[in-house]
Amino acid sequence: MSTVSTDVARILINGTWQNATPQSTFHATDPNHNSQLPQSFPVSTWEDCEAALDAASKAATELRRFPASKIADFLELYADKIEAAKDTLVEAAFAETGLARSPRLADVELPRTANQLRAAAKTCRSGNWALPTIDTQTGIRSCYRPLGPVCVFGPNNFPFAFGSVSGGDFAAAIAAGNPVIGKANSSHPETTRLFAELAQEAVNETGLPPATVQLIYRTSHADGERLVSDPRVGATGYTGSRSAGLTLKAAADRAGKPIYLELSSVNPVVITPGALNERGEAIVDDFITSVLMGTGQFCTNPGMVMLVEGDQTESFIGAVKERFASTQSGTLLSPAVAKSLGKSVTTLTSLGAELLTGGGEPEPDRCAYANTLMRIDGKKFLSDPEGFQTEAFGNASVIVVAKDVAELCDVIDHLEGNLTGCIYSANDDSEEGDVDQITFALEPKVGRILNDKMPTGVAVSPAMNHGGPYPATGHPGFTAVGVPASLLRFGKLTSFDNIRSNRLPALLQDAAPTDETMRLIDGQWRAGTV
Repeated sequence: MSTVSTDVARILINGTWQNATPQSTFHATDPNHNSQLPQSFPVSTWEDCEAALDAASKAATELRRFPASKIADFLELYADKIEAAKDTLVEAAFAETGLARSPRLADVELPRTANQLRAAAKTCRSGNWALPTIDTQTGIRSCYRPLGPVCVFGPNNFPFAFGSVSGGDFAAAIAAGNPVIGKANSSHPETTRLFAELAQEAVNETGLPPATVQLIYRTSHADGERLVSDPRVGATGYTGSRSAGLTLKAAADRAGKPIYLELSSVNPVVITPGALNERGEAIVDDFITSVLMGTGQFCTNPGMVMLVEGDQTESFIGAVKERFASTQSGTLLSPAVAKSLGKSVTTLTSLGAELLTGGGEPEPDRCAYANTLMRIDGKKFLSDPEGFQTEAFGNASVIVVAKDVAELCDVIDHLEGNLTGCIYSANDDSEEGDVDQITFALEPKVGRILNDKMPTGVAVSPAMNHGGPYPATGHPGFTAVGVPASLLRFGKLTSFDNIRSNRLPALLQDAAPTDETMRLIDGQWRAGTV
C-alpha cells in the first residue's frame, strides 16, 4: 500500500491509478484538532465520470460471463487483505474521522467489514440470493440477474462498514455480479483510497475485469446528478444527508434509474411507567451508552425518547440530564457535522423545546459540541410534529412526555418513517394492553422494532432490516444490511420461457450448480436436480 503524499491523489479508473481532470481540489479535516490534513484530493470533472462509466459498462458485460465462484473468491480475498492491513486502515480512519482506534475501528468496524464481505461471498457462491424459481409445468424459470454498473456513495460515519468501496452496498453490488464506481465521502478520502488499493490488488489476483472496482473522490453537484441518471448506470446506493440524497433521487427518478437511499431517522424509544418503576437506573445506563456512543453519530442513534407521565418520569429525566452534563463530549466527524448539529438544536429550541443541558456553539479547537438534551410535552409535539422531528445528528436527544398512552400513540401516529423503534416495558404482564397499542402504532413507522434494548448496533444477520419508511430510506421494501436480501437491490428479475436447459443460467439448469443452492421447484424449496 502506498504512503500519503502532498501531491493530488490519483483516481482509480479501469484498473489504473491515474491523474484526475480536476476542476478543483479539497482536503479532509483532522477532527481531533479541527485542522486540515496535508493530502490533496481532486474534485473530478465529468471527463473522469465518463471514463469510469465506459470502463464499468465493459466490466459489467464481462462479469456476466464469470462464474459466481470467481466473484466470491474476490470478496473473500479482499476480506483477507483488509484484515492484514488493519493497522494502516485504522490509523488513516482515526486521522480523518476521530473515531476511536479501539474498540471502535480496530475491534468492531473492521471485523464487521470483513465478515460482511465473506457473508456476501457465501451467498454469491450459492446463488440463493437470486431466488431461482422453476415451474416445470409451464416451462418457465426465473431468477435475479446482474443489473449493471452500480454507483456507491459512502457516508461519513462508517468509513469501513459502509464505505463506498468496502461497505455493505459495495459487497451486495459485487456479489450480485455488478462492477462498482465508488464515490468517496469527503470526510475520509484517504481511508477510502487505501481500501480501493486493496480491492484492486484482489481484482488483479483473482482475474476479474480491471474496472470491477473504480474510485473517484468528489464531483460537482451537477455531475453527481448526471452520474446517477446516466443510461449506463444500473443503480445507485447512497447513505448520507436527506437533502443531498433527495436531490440525487430526483435526478435518478427522472431517468428511471433505481436509487436506494438511507437518509435520516430519530429512532424513537418508548419507555413505559412500569419499566421505569422496575429498572429505571438500568435504563438510564442503557440510554446513555447508546445515545453518546460514537458521539451519537450512528444512523440508529436514539434521538427521541417517549415517556408517559408517571411516578418515576421526572427522576428519570433528571438522571439523564445529570449524565449528559457530566460526561465529556466526544469528537464529531467534521466541522460540518458540528455546525449542522448546532443548527438543528437551534431549530428545535426555537420551536419551543426546553433545553435541559448543552446547546451553545461548537468547540473552536476540536470538532465537538456539548452533550445536548431537550424536552417537550406531547401537546407541544403535536403542534408541529414535522419541526420537532428535525434530526440532530450527533450527541443530542429530545424527550417527549405524553400525558397518557392515548396521547403517546397520537404522537407515534405523527412520526415520519424511521429505521428503528424501541419499547421498554414492565417484565410482568401488567402493561400488555398498553404495549399492544404502542406496538400497533409503532410498527408501521419503522423498519426494525425492538423490545427492551437500544437500537444502536446493526447485526450482519440474514434477518436484519436496515431500512424503513421514508425518510429513513427512499423505499420501505429494501435493506442495506442483511444478506441475501440486500443483494436484491442490485439485481434484475428475468424469466426464461421454454429455454433449453443448457442455455439457461447455471442456477436454473436441471442440476443445481452447488450443494448449497436452494431453488423453488414447483412450489417447494429444495436442492439437487429438477
